[in-house]
Amino acid sequence: MIIEVSNEAARWYKKELDLNAGMFVRFFPRYSSGGGLHPGFSLGISVEEPHDPGITEQAEDVTFYMEEHDMWYLRGYNLHVEYEESLDDISYVYKEEGAAK
Repeated sequence: MIIEVSNEAARWYKKELDLNAGMFVRFFPRYSSGGGLHPGFSLGISVEEPHDPGITEQAEDVTFYMEEHDMWYLRGYNLHVEYEESLDDISYVYKEEGAAK
């Protein structure tokens, strides 16, 4: 299980969240009416320092992570965070572990 954040996506987060080098972005499952990987949940983000990170990824001098107790959300999948230039937004792509890139 990994998180991959493209440099373009990291730059988008830095701009949108006014991040500086050395800051942290947490990914976490949250209740929602839609659904991402799991019905009734989607991926949330917050700017906060980790307490017990399960996985981390560095991009553009920012650390992206998911806490250990939230890892159930990605079990069996890798998270790829990509920038969509045509939308000026990011997208979350879930790929099964072991699947071709």
